[in-house]
Amino acid sequence: MRMVGNASGEIQVYSVEEMSAATATCAIRCVGGVVRTGRAFRICLNDDATGDPVLLSLDWINLYGKVTDSLYPPYSALVQLSGDGVSLLARGLILASSANGD
Repeated sequence: MRMVGNASGEIQVYSVEEMSAATATCAIRCVGGVVRTGRAFRICLNDDATGDPVLLSLDWINLYGKVTDSLYPPYSALVQLSGDGVSLLARGLILASSANGD
């Protein structure tokens, strides 16, 4: 489990269950901080330190069949992410949000 600030959150993609051009439903695990719906998440790519960050929005969290607005370690859930970078989502990828959501 990674320690990040209380206002930040990190998730790791376990699997991509469904994907369209603009949204993806993924099984994820919260690996740090608190994850909240409505926040913007950056895709953390080790080989892409330059250029604009890829941002995705966390639309909803389904925790064991119940919709919730937050998630914390070590829980796993189904989530929907939306944005131009959904095609980059893959198993093992870590996404991070910041305290102010950008």
